[in-house]
Amino acid sequence: MENHNEQTISLKKGQEVILTVESAAFNGQSVARHDGMAIFLKDCVPGDKVRAMITRKKQSFAEGKTLEVLSPGKDRIEPRCRYFGDCGGCKWQNLDYQAQLCWKRQHVIDAFERIGKFEQVDVWETLGCEEPFWYRNKMEFSFNSSRWLTSSEIASGEKYIKDFALGLHASGRYDKVIDIQECFLQSPLSNDILNRTRQFALEQMLPPYSTSNHQGFLRNLVIRTSDATEEIMVVLITADTNHHVMERYAEMFRQELPEVTTLINGINRKKARVAYSEELRVLYGPGTITEEIAGNSFTISPFSFFQTNTKQGNLLYEKALEGAQLTKDDIVWDLYCGAGTITLAAAREAGSVLGVEINEGAIKDANQNALRNGITNVFFIADDMKDVITKLEDEIDSSIVQPNAVFLDPPRAGLHPNVVEVLLRLAPDRICYVSCNPTTQARDCELLSDAYQVEYVLPVDMFPQTYHIETVARLTKK
Repeated sequence: MENHNEQTISLKKGQEVILTVESAAFNGQSVARHDGMAIFLKDCVPGDKVRAMITRKKQSFAEGKTLEVLSPGKDRIEPRCRYFGDCGGCKWQNLDYQAQLCWKRQHVIDAFERIGKFEQVDVWETLGCEEPFWYRNKMEFSFNSSRWLTSSEIASGEKYIKDFALGLHASGRYDKVIDIQECFLQSPLSNDILNRTRQFALEQMLPPYSTSNHQGFLRNLVIRTSDATEEIMVVLITADTNHHVMERYAEMFRQELPEVTTLINGINRKKARVAYSEELRVLYGPGTITEEIAGNSFTISPFSFFQTNTKQGNLLYEKALEGAQLTKDDIVWDLYCGAGTITLAAAREAGSVLGVEINEGAIKDANQNALRNGITNVFFIADDMKDVITKLEDEIDSSIVQPNAVFLDPPRAGLHPNVVEVLLRLAPDRICYVSCNPTTQARDCELLSDAYQVEYVLPVDMFPQTYHIETVARLTKK
């Protein structure tokens, strides 16, 4: 034991070590061990034997930089994308897809055991994508006046324009953008739109917006597509209005990319880097696209929330409905309902459904979607979940009937404590908890565990090539 402690303490920043990677961590890193101490590494996969340098040393763990892969693990593959490693998007393109699914399930198991303190939870096999590329129906690209050169671009010795980039942020750098020519996550046509927009901007000598001095014109390019209708929306976000430039941009699309069904100019005069618009101008088309999911038709506006993987979204909601096991006698609450995707699907199987969401724009879309699909047994409320759920509880005896089934689909932070408290008081028979973060889901399930048992957790892979995972947990009252 004394030798073990001496060896662990001897690990120092700057030291080079030979390590064998044991597992994939939830944040996209990998984990190796040196004398029992966990060392977190990037740019490697489980099974790799690597030469690494320690970059940070803490009492219970260390971080390292992978210098060389000495021998690859059996699940290591060649990344499809030339920007892999430099781009901040995909983290697992160098990991076989079946291995990705296995590790995602393991992350869910670890979360429920370590965070939720469950001794045994039935975590099902991960439901994967038939096509692990070309799956996104929405991509947001950024313009930047400070281009990040990739390692291969630097090695080429070629000269590049450094004050213009249109693409995705470099890994860990929100102030730098890689000039992306192609991305394998959205449709090939989206790459044509991306590249033609870049060409137009350079031809017109339009300056990118600078996050350092807040000068410039071009900010973001948003592309949204529909699987059901094959409609395509393009939103060019600029720092101000320029009608002449936008008219030329629209004419270019009409002539060269007629597949685009609606083109929109969004204006964002604020300093925030997010793809946002305080003002929208439709250049042509309806300004929306239509998608079908979970048996209903949805109108999608430029910045409304919608699942970014339509095919897997259908699967996710199908499994959520299976978990709820609804009947025509059920009164259902759908908390964090967004634009009403689960709400409307549940309404086809239940007696009545209440949807609650803080985003007023989403609730407006939800009401329109209900009308569009001829669904009348739904009611939507726009309010902060932690406040509205107490108001609803107070009104149960008058206008709101107590639910016997509840859907939860909160943001990554999980449930507010007020929501947990009221759920425990209301005690619905069934809770179907959809989550994009198994760590907060596990925490919340543990908070509910005095009254509820977790029957199973089903991981659904919505985001291949990344470490992100969605889960459906079925909870029943004890």
